[in-house]
Amino acid sequence: MTPLPFPLAPEPEPERIEAGRKLFAGPVDFVKGVVAMDGLPPADRPEFCFAGRSNAGKSSLINALTGRKAIARTSNTPGRTQEINYFALGDRFYMVDLPGYGFAKAPLAKVEKWQRLLKSYLSGRATLRRAFVLIDMRHGIKPVDTEIMELLDRAAVTFEVVLTKADKVAAGARGEVLDQVRARLATHPAAFPELIVTSSQKGEGIATLRAAIAGLR
Repeated sequence: MTPLPFPLAPEPEPERIEAGRKLFAGPVDFVKGVVAMDGLPPADRPEFCFAGRSNAGKSSLINALTGRKAIARTSNTPGRTQEINYFALGDRFYMVDLPGYGFAKAPLAKVEKWQRLLKSYLSGRATLRRAFVLIDMRHGIKPVDTEIMELLDRAAVTFEVVLTKADKVAAGARGEVLDQVRARLATHPAAFPELIVTSSQKGEGIATLRAAIAGLR
């Protein structure tokens, strides 16, 4: 049988699961919110970022990963995160929460400003080890997601798709979404060759994502 392109990430080994648990059970401290590239903290450690359409579940996923209910603000209003928010995972990593892209309920000039900041960051941060691109599993990849993926291709930044809100999709409907995602990713050279399916509400995929992050170098 021919293996599927972009298979689901396998269950991590117990030691990898434990490494991921320990990483996120340790200190997770808010560092700063950045509104311009010259405000970024020193590039003194590897970092990873979360990018996603507005209201794709980014803040909920960060809260689930860290086991803290309000480390990232959640809102039903798209576009609430308007800065690049830096968190320190001890002295090992920076975790970066990027502004949501796409539709946002904010003045157009403000939206354009933080979209420019997002693109500058993704193409110009040497210590960025991986971008996790969040895709709402109810909708699959949309054109605005493709724009970000193309930017990451050009910047040669590896990105991994994390499907969110899986609890809101019936088991029988997941295959169609996964087929669409795999077909779209096939044209992106920077795409990491595995998918992670998550539910912040149910905890699905959280240990797998933690393990993937802990293994970054």
